[in-house]
Amino acid sequence: MNNHEDELKRLREALQNRLDQLLPAGEQQDLVFTAMREGTLSAGKRVRPLLLILAARDLGCAVEQPGLLDLACAVEMVHAASLMLDDIPCMDNALLRRGRPTIHSQYGENVAILAAVALLSRAFGVVVEAQSLPPACKTQAVAELSLAVGSQGLVQGQYLDLSEGSRARSSEAILLANELKTSRLFDASLQMAAIVAGSSLQTRQRLRCFAQDLGQAFQLMDDLSDGLSNTGKDANQDSGKSTLVALLGAEAVHQKLREHLRSADEHIASACHRGLSTRHFMHAWFDKQMAQFGKSSTQPGC
Repeated sequence: MNNHEDELKRLREALQNRLDQLLPAGEQQDLVFTAMREGTLSAGKRVRPLLLILAARDLGCAVEQPGLLDLACAVEMVHAASLMLDDIPCMDNALLRRGRPTIHSQYGENVAILAAVALLSRAFGVVVEAQSLPPACKTQAVAELSLAVGSQGLVQGQYLDLSEGSRARSSEAILLANELKTSRLFDASLQMAAIVAGSSLQTRQRLRCFAQDLGQAFQLMDDLSDGLSNTGKDANQDSGKSTLVALLGAEAVHQKLREHLRSADEHIASACHRGLSTRHFMHAWFDKQMAQFGKSSTQPGC
């Protein structure tokens, strides 16, 4: 295991331990608490919180900065809540998530909804309570996270996917839904890193461009992986949906994915001059995913 992988392992362990501390203790008689913990602490990739921590370091912030880990945990809580809601019967009606039964299939749809709402509430509380961060910093972080969650982010993206996903859509309409569902939370994660690091507005704009490309690449990879059986999720969940894979074909989508990765690499290289951790993490993650298809991503200058 190389130094980069060792560091990611340590960061994942730190995230897991802090999430365990921040979440309410799961008591048998309180299924909402139990569902909150199950949905958040089950083994996941932790891509968003890791990006927040690594980007903050690349921007000149010490990883040991008090409060940084809590912001990363808040992002993971929001992501876990969104997955719970995505999976319920009136949405995607999924049975598997992260290789385990979905929260609604374990505890019921009512508990899954309440647990998701409680997680969202807890996430914002964690930001407000984050240690050693100035009040103005916390206020900006809350604003970024609320923008990613609400009607200009995850909520609107999921609505578009539900209301339009089963009928023919243009590539522009699909890309918009992808941006709202995926890019916006990446953007919030990176903006929170920039806020803690005290980055300039110019750097923050470059990070927004990076997040947009990264989110599109991430969603395209998810669409390409839909038919695989080793993803920890239901296979063929996108059957009958208007995705770019259905519209353009897998090979064209592989090419678009590479284009987004090249563009993302240019943006993050421009934004972060002090380190390469974010770039290494992005390319390693996509290379691992692309290996499933016997392909590799482009890694310029890493």
